[in-house]
Amino acid sequence: MSNEARLASLEIQNVVASSAVGQELDLESLSMDVDGAEFNPDNFPGLVYRTQEPRAANLIFRSGKIVCTGASSVDGVNRALEQVFAELESLGIPIDGREEATVQNIVSSADLGVTLNLNALAIGLGLENVEYEPEQFPGLVYRIDEPNVVVLLFGSGKIVITGAKKVEYAREAIQVVSDEIDSLGLLG
Repeated sequence: MSNEARLASLEIQNVVASSAVGQELDLESLSMDVDGAEFNPDNFPGLVYRTQEPRAANLIFRSGKIVCTGASSVDGVNRALEQVFAELESLGIPIDGREEATVQNIVSSADLGVTLNLNALAIGLGLENVEYEPEQFPGLVYRIDEPNVVVLLFGSGKIVITGAKKVEYAREAIQVVSDEIDSLGLLG
């Protein structure tokens, strides 16, 4: 499989971003005013507000902080948060102090197109950057410094990239992993 094909196989699975409205919120009151909102402080300290288009869960906290998770793109996160802000504004809550969304984590997957010998990779990639305990978890956990992400490699050749703050970092991670596996003569 070519590097272009590996990069083309990249799929964003989840984007997590945070924002805030700049003031404290009465979650008890909000839970009654917002259709479909879930608030059970015994189980979770925030109010959960789900958007349908795009599909995302928005966790709204008393402090005014909001965490959006579950969207499959950065644009999706921004659109979901816009819906939250519009809902709050419609309830008379000023959102002038709102913060721009900050991407905290992008989880994506890709396919290297070859089967991987994880035992050989664990040794070849250097034990200081690798966690591999097949009895505990079927994947090899590989921490990369540049870009600063964690890549889970599976024997099937599928990988999961987590910790990226930008989609470009996930692409870079595919390139780094491919180059390193190739240099070890393990890319097939």
